[in-house]
Amino acid sequence: MKSILDNRPALKAVIDDVAEVTGYLWQKGWAERNGGNITVNITEYVDSEIASLPALAPARQIGKVLPALKGKYFYAKGTGKRMRDLARWPMKNGAIIRICDDCASYEIIADEPVMPTSELPSHLALQNYLLETGSTYKATLHTHPIELVAMSHIERFLRPGEMTRVLWSMIPETLAFAPLGIGIVPYKLPGSVELADATLEQIKEHDVVLWEKHGTVAVGTDIMDAFDQTDVLCKAANIYMCARSMGSEPDGMTEEAMREVQEVFHLPKKRPC
Repeated sequence: MKSILDNRPALKAVIDDVAEVTGYLWQKGWAERNGGNITVNITEYVDSEIASLPALAPARQIGKVLPALKGKYFYAKGTGKRMRDLARWPMKNGAIIRICDDCASYEIIADEPVMPTSELPSHLALQNYLLETGSTYKATLHTHPIELVAMSHIERFLRPGEMTRVLWSMIPETLAFAPLGIGIVPYKLPGSVELADATLEQIKEHDVVLWEKHGTVAVGTDIMDAFDQTDVLCKAANIYMCARSMGSEPDGMTEEAMREVQEVFHLPKKRPC
């Protein structure tokens, strides 16, 4: 069967990266069954042939009006699809969608009529914000990092700035490679517009957001970047839990030590919030 990726090496490379990352998510145990979602803005790779493709199914409503997305194209993981299957067959477990001129609906154009993730409103609201603000970020990743979700079950870590402070203090690389820390969204129904709106508020200050008792959403220049930021934060959470399991609260890096890392790496002097 002919694929939209045929003879389009740049677009294929983007989708290959998505497939690679989904394999990592499965191996880490962050993507049980059909857990997790991915959306990538691929508009820059769309040629006239792709732009002229007809819809494979009737247009569907997003649930929000997103003006910056008019005529934009995205790769989106399919609803009910498993990450382990997407890693092998990305175009059978995801689809290319086009945002309609009303900015409130989308249509599937390739390769197959695979319905996008149920979290699409959250993903597209983030993509709309990224475009409106001139961001270079193209990818959004939702997954279920075990240690970070576990920490969200403890009230202490839902307080403003507390989880960021602890994660930054576990290992210098966390502060260096996740300098915006982690935002917290109190529990809301998965797939709801309310969850999308709350996530959008947090993404204005953070590149990774934790949905209480659910999972994380990360944005990045590409899907590998979004994965890396999540991975760095989850490693810090794992270190915290390993140290805590030895019977006492980990000391963590001092404020002075963290300020030194910020200065050496020329990081923003952001405080946990």
